Amino acid sequence: MAAHPVRVHVTDDLHRSRLTVFFRLLLAIPHFIWVFLWTVIAGVAAVVNWIATLILGRSPELLHRFLAAYIAYQIQLRAYLALAANPYPAFDGSPGYPVDVDIPPPQPQSRWTVVVRLLLALPALILTTLFFGFPFAGASRRGRRRNSGGGGGGVLGGLSFTVAFLAWFACLARGEMPRGFRDLQTYQLRYGAQAWAYAFLLTDRYPDTDTAEPRGPQEPPSHPITLRVDDDLRRSRLTVFFRLLLSIPHLVWLGLWWIAAVVIAIPVWFIVLATGRLPASLHRFYAAFIRYGTHVGAFLYLAANPFPGFVGQPGYPTEVEIGGPERQNRWITGFRIILVIPAFMVAAPLGSVAFVAAVFGWFVSLFLGRMPLGLRNFIAFAVRYSAQVYAYVLLLTDRYPDSGPRQHEPAEEDAAELVPAV
Repeated sequence: MAAHPVRVHVTDDLHRSRLTVFFRLLLAIPHFIWVFLWTVIAGVAAVVNWIATLILGRSPELLHRFLAAYIAYQIQLRAYLALAANPYPAFDGSPGYPVDVDIPPPQPQSRWTVVVRLLLALPALILTTLFFGFPFAGASRRGRRRNSGGGGGGVLGGLSFTVAFLAWFACLARGEMPRGFRDLQTYQLRYGAQAWAYAFLLTDRYPDTDTAEPRGPQEPPSHPITLRVDDDLRRSRLTVFFRLLLSIPHLVWLGLWWIAAVVIAIPVWFIVLATGRLPASLHRFYAAFIRYGTHVGAFLYLAANPFPGFVGQPGYPTEVEIGGPERQNRWITGFRIILVIPAFMVAAPLGSVAFVAAVFGWFVSLFLGRMPLGLRNFIAFAVRYSAQVYAYVLLLTDRYPDSGPRQHEPAEEDAAELVPAV
């Protein structure tokens, strides 16, 4: 398929000023005021644009430019707040920012899709909300008093917020943004830009959850825990309908395997701490456990179609590949349970978004008999990150999990032609 017309370009070099990182929220206060005012006007412009597009069959040039500038400004401001970029953003959404969005000129659009655009955009807007957080307002003065006496509203959670919170400490310590965090933030910004452009009628292409874009100037480093995806996107409607029921035996068996893994985890930790290496027999045991958990997760979340085996044998369409035993740093081993906490903090909201993506994929797969490419690739990313987290905590490797979304080997190129990405 042709690339999505709404693109995000990344020229960021990962360098961060510790001073501006420390005061980032304070520095952004003028932008908070300005974005609120612009959002009010953009809401009115969006309604006028909907009426005009319904009449003309395309967005008027003036309204299109105004709303495109608003989206570009939103992306630049969110990139600054999320630490995905370092420079202070302009107030007009002008091009040239290290994380910038490119929105094409107005194109003809189907009036039928224009009429129901907000309904069609709802799944994409739900995913965007999971990425960036839930707006909320205090219900009463008493309720606000119970919740620390703060103001009447704010933003709750979101994957981007969690990553930014962790990245703030990393940037202060290192003076640079971890590449995986930057790539994950720009991926969410790209999806948000496409969702808002679709909802505002700036394009009729549906947002794409594929993790292949955007590409930053730095190539992702190799990791000993990788994911190979060899799935043709076809799904059996019968097994899709009963997927949760079919997964119950696997979930029970996986729980039992977890008990065994946890029971031997402490003596294994002492062994690796003493020898600097996980013994080959224990490596095989934990590698099979991680593979099996990956198979079950891929099957349950519709990232693969076949019913998996129960022993974690290689060969599943969505397969985690694990390197052999390697020397490990004893300091990293000693503090492993503490060091892994940030990775679990990222894995939790990422898993929540993957669950919602799987629910959407369930409906689409029932209707089309195929899993959308974008949803499959996003779920594969979440499965891969989870496998790296558990491989790290179970001492299969001392390489930290990579939160960059492009860390898996894609399927065959012709698979992209089977179904539009969602």
